[in-house]
Amino acid sequence: MFDIDPVTIASQLATVNITPMQERLTAQSQAAQNTSKALSSLKSALSAFESTLNNLSGGDGLRKFSASFSSDIGSASASSSAAPGVYSFHVEQLATAHQIVFEDLPAVPVASGGPLIVQLSDGSSIAVDLVAADADSNGSISQAEIARAINQAEGASGKVTASLITVGEQTQLILSAAQTGADSEITLDVSALPAGALRTALEGGRQLVAAQDAVVWLGGQGGVELRQSSNTFTAIQGVSMTFTKVMNPTDAPVTLTVAADDEGTRGGVQKFIDAFNALKSELDKLTAAGGESGAAGAFAADAGVRTLRSRLNQIIREDFDGLSLIDLGVKASRDGSLTLDTKRLNEKLLADPEALDKVFGSARLTQRSGMLGALDEYVEQWVKSGGQIASRQSSVEAMRKSITDRQARLDLQYDSFYQRYLQQFTQLQTLQSSMNQTMGLFGSFGATPSG
Repeated sequence: MFDIDPVTIASQLATVNITPMQERLTAQSQAAQNTSKALSSLKSALSAFESTLNNLSGGDGLRKFSASFSSDIGSASASSSAAPGVYSFHVEQLATAHQIVFEDLPAVPVASGGPLIVQLSDGSSIAVDLVAADADSNGSISQAEIARAINQAEGASGKVTASLITVGEQTQLILSAAQTGADSEITLDVSALPAGALRTALEGGRQLVAAQDAVVWLGGQGGVELRQSSNTFTAIQGVSMTFTKVMNPTDAPVTLTVAADDEGTRGGVQKFIDAFNALKSELDKLTAAGGESGAAGAFAADAGVRTLRSRLNQIIREDFDGLSLIDLGVKASRDGSLTLDTKRLNEKLLADPEALDKVFGSARLTQRSGMLGALDEYVEQWVKSGGQIASRQSSVEAMRKSITDRQARLDLQYDSFYQRYLQQFTQLQTLQSSMNQTMGLFGSFGATPSG
């Protein structure tokens, strides 16, 4: 007769009872985990694609131009709205910000303080209370406290900055206008200050840098005068020029050349192609049918994700303003991935310089247009808060919670089966032990004494 092990038998029988339900729960849990992971991958791929769409919709546009000076007179850049051309300039003067210095201002009693008005020639003014400038409460106002009072005065930020500089043993207060141009000239109204050393010193400021506008001549000296408060000019459409050096009157005009940047333009189009192909590759993996070539994707039977892939392919084949990607040399290969024919792109842009912007448009929320706008609007339906992916993720989380609850109930069932079987087979073990003892007694009656 074999020995009964109640623990092992109870565990085995309890497991047999719950195995069908456990297998179903395990399969459902694995499916939910796979779906959650796939949704995260899908969102990541769509978000990366959307980010590229928005980057391509920046202020410079997809059509790229270069802008450069013939000498190191400054720097220039061009946006997609520029046009090729050559321009000449003479830089007569640069815009500068006014700066004045007050040398060795005396420390004076607080009573010598009062209202100080810092004025700019654009009509703005800053009121400074020097009576309240005694930050350390020692009864006197120092240069450092005057500078702090000016910097902390309401309206001073972005207009005037006060700073201290020490030369040898002499400390000087410097007032600097934040903006360049003739309107940046600083004057002080000290009329409300008590007569004395501080008022006299503040009336005696010395100019370090004059307040002046930039003066640049388009076409050389005697051409068209461009005068403004900043050294960055945007007089030529789509071109930004920042001048950094003044020219001598006898210098020949400097030349600005604006030209099409074919390599930069191709680079922008290629960025779109790379982003689309990366998204396509991820969608192909997630919707793979499976078979001999590999396992099925998490969304192989998901009509919604298949519709997503189909709609994206449909959008990139649409016409925008009478043109399509094919007209720009962008073609789809057998597997649906995109490639660029640079020769055809260049030829099209020579014939129609605006073709790129017509087709691609912009993904910017306030002015969606063209293919980028259509793609961004559709992708947004999936990645936005409360969109398709968020809704699906909520459903998966609800399913996983339900599976967790069912697993807890199944664990209780296992414990119930186990305890019942353990009790039964423990009793059986006890009965078996009793029977073995009885059989042992019968055996002893028939034993023959030795000797």
